[in-house]
Amino acid sequence: MSARVDLLALPRPKSDHAAPFRMRRVGDHVVLTSVAGRYAILDRDEFARFAAGDVPEGTPLFERLKAANLLRDHFDVPAAADMLRARRAFVGAGPNLHILVVTLRCNTSCVYCHASRANMNATHTDMTPEIAEKCVDFILQSTNPSVTIEFQGGEPLVAFDVMKHTIEYALEQNRSVGKELEFTLVSNLSLMDEEKLAYLVDKRVQICTSIDGPPDIHDEVRKLPKAYGESGHDLAVEWTRKINARYREMGLDETLYHVEALVTTTRALLPRWKELVDTYVELGCRALFLRPLDPFGFADKTGDRIEYPREAYLEYYRHAVDYMIERNKEGVEILERYAAIFLTKILRGEDPNFLDIRQPAGAGIGQLAYNYDGAIFTCDEGRMLHEMGDDSFRLGHVDETSYRDVIGHETVRATVIAGQLAGQPDCESCAYQLYCGIPPVHSHKTQGTLFERMRESTLCQVHKGIQDYLFEKLATADAETRQVLERWTTIRPRDHFLHAPTGG
Repeated sequence: MSARVDLLALPRPKSDHAAPFRMRRVGDHVVLTSVAGRYAILDRDEFARFAAGDVPEGTPLFERLKAANLLRDHFDVPAAADMLRARRAFVGAGPNLHILVVTLRCNTSCVYCHASRANMNATHTDMTPEIAEKCVDFILQSTNPSVTIEFQGGEPLVAFDVMKHTIEYALEQNRSVGKELEFTLVSNLSLMDEEKLAYLVDKRVQICTSIDGPPDIHDEVRKLPKAYGESGHDLAVEWTRKINARYREMGLDETLYHVEALVTTTRALLPRWKELVDTYVELGCRALFLRPLDPFGFADKTGDRIEYPREAYLEYYRHAVDYMIERNKEGVEILERYAAIFLTKILRGEDPNFLDIRQPAGAGIGQLAYNYDGAIFTCDEGRMLHEMGDDSFRLGHVDETSYRDVIGHETVRATVIAGQLAGQPDCESCAYQLYCGIPPVHSHKTQGTLFERMRESTLCQVHKGIQDYLFEKLATADAETRQVLERWTTIRPRDHFLHAPTGG
């Protein structure tokens, strides 16, 4: 684990030569970040010289500090403005991600179910075709030229006919609207069959599933009744392989086109990080998202069985990512999503627009969620809270609320303000401020306020811990490790999944 920040042990910087900066001690190094998010990593001797103003012009340290825009006399205002502008390029575009909960019914009983799933006989939780059409009409009013409709549940394949109707209706309506349209399905795949797959492939629907580690852990936390198969893990793996094979048969680049598989980290998985990585590598997955538990849905009640201290999570994270880096050096292409998101911000000065780790967070202005009954929420987590009896993030209903009223809703305005970390006392001096982001819905659920108290926040602990780890790697990495980390920041468009504005 990284050393705690100990600013008292470091010399106090003079103010007559340094441009405004933030600092954090990471291991044996000090990370300095500029007002626009450029960085320099100094050892203790270099930092002492920087603090004393003893950095002669033309020396390697001077050039590094100048390149990071950390010297007052050489501060590049246009470059800083351009970088800040790039980091906020998404602001004002309008919601891109639109989550449709087409049913709450699900045939799997996950111990942490964030969606508060309903039993298979709860047909009243199915979205009707009429509500689906109204949701699409609402979605296509977004000012964003690119729109993703993501089908969630429950298990969306339970309501496959509604999904099909929604896709057909959206494609038809979009002929006159002209959005760049994309469809995504999040499914446990246990109800997949060849007919459904043929339709989804034909309509270029991106498919995501959940694989929570080795078979014994997956089947313990994601229980599938035997009526649907012996093992939910085996079914997810079987269909993942079939879908990936279908993409290869179509001649698509398998490094880009494959099933996205997600993992939710439960307590039993922490010591089995190597098996988890190997499971994903063997399956042919190119990315692994080491997500900790969220405090929504059933996880609020089952935490005593599956939760863990975040220090233990960060140890697991470090082991897993160290191993993934080594596998990359062996020629195996796999990345960790958290690392890729943060590294893109750190190394490229760009924001990949992951909605939960940006400023302001995506709730309301980057995404909206639509419940099976047509109720509209700032985000999927806001809808999850609704199922737990908390309507704080409900914005209206597709039958009665206009798009303008939703986007201008006081709750959206409040979450945007709360999502700006520059206004948070604990974030103001944090070296990682411009790389980070905290969704206010998480703050509301865990602390009862939109404005997270970061020193008490498990999410802040996770984000800081991951970034400490990444900066330790950047400070000590050999050339091959650095190449791996830089490759993880590559953003490649996947045009096959996009429907052109003409509806094609």
